[in-house]
Amino acid sequence: MNGNVNMFERLSLLLYSALMHLMVPFVRLRLLKKGQQEAGYLSHVQERFGFYDHEAPEGLIWIHAVSLGETRVAMILINRIRQSLAHARFLLTHGTATGRQEGLKLLRDGDVQVWQAWDTPQAVNRFLEHFKPRVGLFIETEIWPNLLAGAQKRNIPTVLLNARMSQSSYQKALKLAFLSRPAFMSLDFATAQHQDDALLLKNLGCHVKQVLGNIKFDAQLNMAQIEWGKVWQSKRLSPMIVLASSREGEEALFLEAIEALSTQDRTRVLWCIVPRHPQRFEDVAALIGSRGHALLQRSSFQDLREITEQNALDRSRVSVFLGDSLGEMNFYYASANVALLGGSFLPFGGQNLIESIACECPILMGPHTFNFKEVAHQASHMGAARQVLDVSAAVMHALSLVDQGVDLMEMKRLGQEFIHAHQGATELTYQAIEHLLVDEPSVVQPV
Repeated sequence: MNGNVNMFERLSLLLYSALMHLMVPFVRLRLLKKGQQEAGYLSHVQERFGFYDHEAPEGLIWIHAVSLGETRVAMILINRIRQSLAHARFLLTHGTATGRQEGLKLLRDGDVQVWQAWDTPQAVNRFLEHFKPRVGLFIETEIWPNLLAGAQKRNIPTVLLNARMSQSSYQKALKLAFLSRPAFMSLDFATAQHQDDALLLKNLGCHVKQVLGNIKFDAQLNMAQIEWGKVWQSKRLSPMIVLASSREGEEALFLEAIEALSTQDRTRVLWCIVPRHPQRFEDVAALIGSRGHALLQRSSFQDLREITEQNALDRSRVSVFLGDSLGEMNFYYASANVALLGGSFLPFGGQNLIESIACECPILMGPHTFNFKEVAHQASHMGAARQVLDVSAAVMHALSLVDQGVDLMEMKRLGQEFIHAHQGATELTYQAIEHLLVDEPSVVQPV
C-alpha cells in the first residue's frame, strides 16, 4: 500500500512540475504586467528561474519571506540571530516587490537577496546548487512542493516558523493533499502561532514542534516616526481617523460612510486613508478627488517634519489625507486618534492589527479577520480592539471614541497590556532553531 501511495505522490509531483513548467511564459507575462505598476517586478527577472550573476558565500542561513508582512517577521528574527551569531550571513528570498524592498533594510556585507525560484525542478535545482544554504527557514505560510523536495534531497533542514493556517488555506491544502501532505511532511518541523494553527498543520502531516505565539508582538517600533506622529496629533486642529492598510473597494465604502455624516461631523475630523499596496496610490488619490474631497498627500511633503506644519483644513469640504508612502505605518498610527483595520471590511481576511495597538492607536475591525483570527479574538476579548459590522458602523464608533476621551484612554491601556502579555515568541523561536544555526548550541548559565 505504501508503495502505491509513494508512486501516486511521485506521479502527482511530476504532473505538478510539468504544469509549473508550462506556466513559465505566463509567469513572465504576469511579471511584465505587474512591473508596469511596480517597477520592482522588472528587476532581476532571471533570478525567478534560477539564474544568478553573483557568487554565493558559504554557510548561508536561508530565510524565505514572501511579502511585506513576512519580511517584517524575518527582520525581528534576523536581529535576534545576530545577537548571538554576529557573523551569520543570510540569504533572503521574496515573492513580492514590497517584500523585496523591505528586505533591503536587513542586508549587511555578505548577505544575499534574490527572488524566490519559480517552483519547477530546474529552477529549484539551480537555486539550491548555486547557494547551498545550510538551513531553510520559511516564514508563516509558504510551502512549495519542488522547493522542499529539492532541499530534502540535499539534506538541507527546512523549518516553518511563526506558522499560521487559516481555514480557507487548510481547505485548499486538503483538496491538494497529494501535493501538500508530502511537502508538509518533508519539513523538519514547524513552530506555530496558536493551538488552532498547530492542529490544522498536524492534520496536513506537519511535525509541529511547539506553539510559541506570534513573533510580530516583538516588533521594535520606529520611535522617530512615533514621535513625529505624536507631534502632528498634538498640533493638528482636528482629530484624525485612519483607514489603515486598505484594500480595493474599502476606500469607496469609507468615503461613502463619511459623506453620509452630518456636515458638522464630516468637517470636524481629518480623515486619512493608507492603502495597503503602493501600486494603488494613484487610483485612490483619483477616487478621493473624483468625489470632491479636499486632498492632502504624504508624497507632497519632503519629510515628516514638514507634515507636522500642515495644520490648515478646508472646512467647507471633507479633508482627506492620503498616506501614499511605504514603511511609515508607525507614523500614521501615532498620528491618528482611532484606526479602522483595512482588509477586514471586505472578505480579504484583515491585516496585522498588532502594529496599531503597539502604537497606542485604538483599532476597530470589520467582520473579516480570518487571516488573524486568533489575534483578533484575543484583542477583542481583552478590550484592546473592537469589532463592528461594517464601515459605516466603524466610522460612527470612531467618532464616538474621539468624543469619549476616557473610553479612548482605556483602550490604549488595555492595548499595552495585550502587547506585553503576548511578547517573547522571538526568543523561544531562536531557542527552537539554534541547533540548526550553530555547530554547538550555546549553554545558558543559571542565574
